[in-house]
Amino acid sequence: MKNKRLETAIEKIKEAFTSVLPIALIILFLSFTVCPLENHVFIAFILGTVLLTVGLGLFSLGAELSMERIGAHIGANLTKSRNIPIIALISLLVGVLITISEPDLHVLAGYTGDMKMPFILAVAAGLGVFLVLAVMRIIFNIRFKYILTAGYGAILILAVISYIIDPTFLAIAFDAGGVTTGAMSVPFVMSIGAGIAAISSQKDGEDATFGLMAICSIGPIISILVMGLAGGFENIAYVGKTSPVFENSQAMLFPFFGAIPHIVKDVLMGLVPIIVFFLIYQLCTVRVQKKEMAQIFIGAGYTFVGMMLFLVGVNVGFMPVGSALGSALGSSAYAWIVIPIGAIIGFCMTYAEPAVGVLAKQVEDATSGAIPPKVITMAMAIGVALSAAIAMLRALTGTTILPFLVVGYIVAVILSYFCPTLFTTIAFDAGGVASGVMAATFLLPLSIGVCTARGAENMVMIDAFGTIALVAMTPTVSIQIVGLMYKLKLRRTEGAAAVDDTVIDMPEISTAPDTDSAEEIEIIEFSLDSLSVAVKS
Repeated sequence: MKNKRLETAIEKIKEAFTSVLPIALIILFLSFTVCPLENHVFIAFILGTVLLTVGLGLFSLGAELSMERIGAHIGANLTKSRNIPIIALISLLVGVLITISEPDLHVLAGYTGDMKMPFILAVAAGLGVFLVLAVMRIIFNIRFKYILTAGYGAILILAVISYIIDPTFLAIAFDAGGVTTGAMSVPFVMSIGAGIAAISSQKDGEDATFGLMAICSIGPIISILVMGLAGGFENIAYVGKTSPVFENSQAMLFPFFGAIPHIVKDVLMGLVPIIVFFLIYQLCTVRVQKKEMAQIFIGAGYTFVGMMLFLVGVNVGFMPVGSALGSALGSSAYAWIVIPIGAIIGFCMTYAEPAVGVLAKQVEDATSGAIPPKVITMAMAIGVALSAAIAMLRALTGTTILPFLVVGYIVAVILSYFCPTLFTTIAFDAGGVASGVMAATFLLPLSIGVCTARGAENMVMIDAFGTIALVAMTPTVSIQIVGLMYKLKLRRTEGAAAVDDTVIDMPEISTAPDTDSAEEIEIIEFSLDSLSVAVKS
């Protein structure tokens, strides 16, 4: 058993290494060519990368052993009583607790200084409320696009008001929606959704879990915007990350060890409430067997160690180098080069993100092979590359983020009324998947460095933040365009009369809860070649 667990841990670390490697290689190339780094910055980056990689791997293993199991048990038992108030209360508590422990959120909140804990709590409350809404959507068979329309309609109205009154917290509010769909919350929330959908009254519960995280990510954006408008973030200010300076090789470890006590405190604050909550919950309802409970505690240990190493590596070694490179590129005579570099990083980042491959495989399985993984991955990569380029352009020129967000989400919501529903739910989930670890730990610091290089230190909150938000937004459009191309190709092949105007049923699955018609539609084999023909025509 121990050998198997060790093998799994090594495999998870390899996955993390695959995720981090492309960005690390880009950083090394830039540091040896156009942007030479100081020795202490470079060494801190190397050490930070090692800690980040090992930490992320152990964290993923721990989340798989503990958090996914906890989520599955809670989800499977929530609806047995059919007591809606109890389901809503448990969903709210779970959403809040799991968000507080999300490592990507801690990375983003670390930039807010004294407002770190209020920021985390506001984000957690927002996700908790919208997790309740996401669960109610499954139980009551509510159409996904209606929730999108209402949710993003409210967001855009609040965003415009915030931009007029005080734009300081506008960009970071949208970033908050991206970082909450991270390595901790996604498996946990998806497990809860799958458990509820499996025993709900729907014909096919599996499909209902798509779009779950998309709904959850709306809550943090609204909560930060509302709190900001209410005056809760009057003192919010950017706090930068700098690389430690050390005189010799012995001293270079001191900054890493010095960061551990503070980070351990944050990690314990996130994990302990979840474990305590589950212990109380299982005593009342779940009754988990001792062997599985032992596995959950072992997984929690892996999660703790992994999250601690991850945050130490990120804060001390990895993020500062992003800011340093951004500052060097932004202050150079060829500062414009940061735009194509951002696009390349965004493209590589998507292909290296393990969660993207998992999502693409889930889509292939759910559609019985009708949608090849290459199509979803390429659509996401193009979208993220575009968003990263826009982020660098904003940081370089000071262009406001509001027009990009308004246009992007209006287009995404409009597409949801014409695109097959399954593609829409996948698209909005993909936005959360794309805004993963590398977006928070490198792409955002790179934008911050570019912004400070042009002498706009006091505008970082407005001009540099929002990078994660853009990464999360573009896949919602690009993947729906794939769905629309698929629908048009199908119409030309089968004839317009055979295709419903709003929903396409995939092979052997139902698009419940969003399908009004029960009519079965025969689907032809969908391949990358056929998509290319459709796009070209």
